[in-house]
Amino acid sequence: MKTALIRRAIGGAMVLGALAGGLGYTAVTVDGADRTAPTTTWGKPAGAPAEDPAGDVGRGRASGPLGKLLLPVPENYRLGPDRELYGNDQELNAKQATAVMKDEARGLTGKKRREFEKIIDGLGVQGIASRTYALFDNTLVVQVEVARMKSGKDARTLYDFNAGLSELVGLKKGPKIEGHKKAVCFVNSMDNPDEEQNENDEDNGLDRMTCTAYVSDTLVSFSAYGSRPFDKSAATSLVKRQLDHITSPGEYV
Repeated sequence: MKTALIRRAIGGAMVLGALAGGLGYTAVTVDGADRTAPTTTWGKPAGAPAEDPAGDVGRGRASGPLGKLLLPVPENYRLGPDRELYGNDQELNAKQATAVMKDEARGLTGKKRREFEKIIDGLGVQGIASRTYALFDNTLVVQVEVARMKSGKDARTLYDFNAGLSELVGLKKGPKIEGHKKAVCFVNSMDNPDEEQNENDEDNGLDRMTCTAYVSDTLVSFSAYGSRPFDKSAATSLVKRQLDHITSPGEYV
């Protein structure tokens, strides 16, 4: 059973989402996050509207099959902070995605690493697309990944694993996503338990909501970070819109 093998391979220590999203969940500082470089507007003849040959990149690229499944940047949002090595709007092919997923095993050695890499090869990942979103007021940053597997069974296996691991480490169940029964969310505080807390922490801390879902052979992973009071409704709305976008192919909402 792949789930059991995954548990043995990671030894319970791998970061949540390492397998599911490939690129993993990376915490970001909402207010101080590095933003994408400004988009250069292409020139135009007098009286004609400007057309960027790359499309409306401010809403996100949609040049590949998985990139088209990512929700275009909605109103009140912009492309979010860059993720280490991968920017804020990226699509990886099967070879690249497999290499990135295997890199998550860099902390393992010997037999465990070989077993982990064998699992990744067996999943047959077809590609991964990743995008980050940020509210204009900087109070919420969301990372979204879609990973296409070789079968719906493999997507379900990783969905079950992610949900099970979240419960195993004691994360609190988050809001349900209306219309999507194959989605589950969890919430937790990003406070460092080793740091001394003060009376203002309730308002100044950072909270996180993670979600995992699958649609057919596609696994979807979310990680939303927000300053307190954390706006779970905004995060939940974005998750729902993303899943609605996947289940309505070609609808560029």
